[in-house]
Amino acid sequence: MAKKKQVKRKASSKSKKRKTSNFSKTISSMYKSMTERIGQMTIFIIILVILFVLLTIQLQRQQEIDISDFNLNQQSSRDEFVQTIAPTAQQLQTEYGVLASVSMAQAMLESEFGQSELASEHNNLYGVKTSPSDPEGVDYVTSEFVDNEWVEIVDRFKVYPNWDASMRAHAELLYYGTSWDSEFYEPVISADTPSEQAKGLQEAGYATDPDYANKLINLINQYDLQQYDLVETASVTPNNPNQPEAESSLEVND
Repeated sequence: MAKKKQVKRKASSKSKKRKTSNFSKTISSMYKSMTERIGQMTIFIIILVILFVLLTIQLQRQQEIDISDFNLNQQSSRDEFVQTIAPTAQQLQTEYGVLASVSMAQAMLESEFGQSELASEHNNLYGVKTSPSDPEGVDYVTSEFVDNEWVEIVDRFKVYPNWDASMRAHAELLYYGTSWDSEFYEPVISADTPSEQAKGLQEAGYATDPDYANKLINLINQYDLQQYDLVETASVTPNNPNQPEAESSLEVND
């Protein structure tokens, strides 16, 4: 009996199309799924970025408000300090010839507008030193400009009962001079303008800061301290009846 030959039938074009169509659908579905996921992730990232930006803006605004409030409070405190010491500075100008603007600028610089520990707790507005043996003095670390560099040392400073007493002692120091030279601050007393008196303080060596005079002049201009200077001042001829024992110094680091 003759064997029948097996005849391979070619897949119909319809079957091929069906397989191709299923593959395309699978790829299309996968692409669509990935696109949706990527799209969702992109949207999520965009939302996070927007939230981060909004949060950053809010924090910056809050920081600006805090800084603004701090600056306003600081300025208010400084203005109050100026108004507090002005009458005493004017009175001392009539007695000792130290211009009120210069006396005030020194107090502002040396005491950080009355906020330094030496000023707030011990009423020393001018960084005035005292004898190492002074039982009522206090020791503080202070910065001095020596050999073209700033160095820190511990020194003893005068203690006063109040700010008025500190201001008077300062005027007397400039008027009467030091224990070793009654005319030590003559460049200050003989000067007629705020800038000249400020330069006289530096020339006499009140502070070791090489920029001391400029700092005083800047404060005088910034706060318009010349408005407190009296037209007529005392006629000063330094003498030495009651010599103060205190010495001058640079500002104190708390």
